[in-house]
Amino acid sequence: MKNPRDYIRTSLSRRLSIIIVLMASIFFLGSLGFLFVESRKAVREEALNGAAQVLDNTVQRVNMLMQRVEIASDNFMWLPLRHLDVADSMFVYSRRILTCNPDLNGCSIAFEPNYFPDKGYYFSAYTLNDNGKFDTTQEGNPAYDYHYMDWYQAPKLLDEPVWIEPFADFNPEDVYAEEIIASYCRPMKDSKGRYVGTFSTDISMEWISKTISEVKPYPNSYCIMIGQSGTFFVHPDTTKLLRESIFTPTLEHPDTALTNLGHAMQRGETGVRKLVFEGKESYVFYKPLGITGWSVAMVCPESDIFGGYMRLYKIVIFIVIAGLILMRLAFSRIIKRELKPLNTLAQQAETIASGQFDKTLPRDNRIDEIGKLTHSFSDMQHSLVNYISELKRTTAVKASIESELKVASDIQMGMIPRVFPPFPERQDIDLYALMTPAKVVGGDLYDYFLQNERLYFCVGDVSGKGIPAAMFMAITRDLFRIIAQQNRLPWEIATMMNNFLVKDNDQSMFVTMFIGMVDLPKGRLEYCNCGHNVPILDGKFLEMGSTNQPLGLWECKAFEGEVIEDIRNRQLLVYTDGLNEAENDRQDRLGDERLLEAMQGTEQLSSEEVIHRLQVVVNNHRAGAEPNDDLTLLCLSIRK
Repeated sequence: MKNPRDYIRTSLSRRLSIIIVLMASIFFLGSLGFLFVESRKAVREEALNGAAQVLDNTVQRVNMLMQRVEIASDNFMWLPLRHLDVADSMFVYSRRILTCNPDLNGCSIAFEPNYFPDKGYYFSAYTLNDNGKFDTTQEGNPAYDYHYMDWYQAPKLLDEPVWIEPFADFNPEDVYAEEIIASYCRPMKDSKGRYVGTFSTDISMEWISKTISEVKPYPNSYCIMIGQSGTFFVHPDTTKLLRESIFTPTLEHPDTALTNLGHAMQRGETGVRKLVFEGKESYVFYKPLGITGWSVAMVCPESDIFGGYMRLYKIVIFIVIAGLILMRLAFSRIIKRELKPLNTLAQQAETIASGQFDKTLPRDNRIDEIGKLTHSFSDMQHSLVNYISELKRTTAVKASIESELKVASDIQMGMIPRVFPPFPERQDIDLYALMTPAKVVGGDLYDYFLQNERLYFCVGDVSGKGIPAAMFMAITRDLFRIIAQQNRLPWEIATMMNNFLVKDNDQSMFVTMFIGMVDLPKGRLEYCNCGHNVPILDGKFLEMGSTNQPLGLWECKAFEGEVIEDIRNRQLLVYTDGLNEAENDRQDRLGDERLLEAMQGTEQLSSEEVIHRLQVVVNNHRAGAEPNDDLTLLCLSIRK
């Protein structure tokens, strides 16, 4: 029997195959070990980021649903406050808010004891939306004394709007919601500031639960929602709703990790924790829900996150081991026969690698591995040539797109007046405006024109950014021009614009807008604020009696306006939220207080100087951060 060492040394193919296999084993095992360690980290990081993003999107969707409830309540509450002397009108208003907002489950306009003497101790106009059927009743009886209910007492005691934690309503002698509901409650006060009752709108927790439960980034993942006490409001096991809390399992089996998770969610924190949740090793992502004090969590079992990774790990290990064995058996023969042709092919490959892509490879009719490798190099050569050609074409297309975006930006900027002073022949008008999009094109707008000694002007902010917002902005600006040139009052302009914009608005886009008209001889300002930022007059926020809805949200019979008898020698600043909500890298907003500080001492400055001063303040606050929103400013002074 030959000596194993001599057996290896007498054959180059054996020696090379063994050396290659050993080196390949060391390299592959080390590389794969490092790769799988890093891959696990990457999979974990990607999974955590993806799940966190899904949770953020879910919370944002729920916040939008709840904001719709808040906006609806805020926009309708002025109606009962204007007719506090007509008790029966409350039934009409309670029913109207549900017909205008079919997503709402119920609405109560409840008053203090004996507020209407002829109605008795209880008077609460309540309407229930029962699958599109509206039942309106006078709520309140000895079995259901709403004066002591949380939804009535909380806004009264806190003196501010508040979300009430979900509850199961029960009124045995009258109409009531037979499902778990959450209420957004606002205190009602008369013109003298006295508390008269509570305005409450209800939404079904089944609606919110459906929105949250639709989120499943992994097959076995699910979402929960708890209140400030830790009670479950949303859970796949409906038997736990309002009956158990996140702390219930710790009563029999103390669990520090679960307890800490519950406290973190109660404090309104955002984060992710790994722990055993309901019997499974899981990652729990949690985030607070707006101003409600509630918290949403998404539970993702670790087996789901790393299931694909572990299957791939086992497959790769098997492939590596089998491959090394086969490699050893094959190399001893292949190397002996194919070493010389490989050397020739390597020289040819160097020619291609030097950049001579058009160099033709020698024709090879072999169909084995060497032949395939030769054909592969040939294919690679053609692919590289095609890739370079495609890269040139892609670069040209990109340049064309950028050029078109630049043209779109120029067109958009050309739609707004940019020549200042705008009326050089008029010494009584000091007006300056500026618009800076956050992207190449944006959704802010401003406009003004002079007609029959009346100065019309507006500032608006379209929802969203980019091309869609720019198109909506163009339509809005043209509507303003067309309607305002008919000598309409600002609130008439707003009403007509809204009626046009709500039609065929499939994307649900809207625009907040401040519309003003100044009678120059008298200095009289008539204006209508459509959900826009409150302007600043003489360094202070303008006090407004009413705030209308944004344009394009839903139909409204008429918008309300206000009048300032004389604004001559006074300074008016109208702006979009790109000013007070400008953020730096730490997401710290400029805020209203800093804005008012920046406006101090500007009484003697021209409108242009005021705008440039605010530009400097915003740029200093951002400290190099990318703009987070479009910025539009308009400053106006009328001199006597």
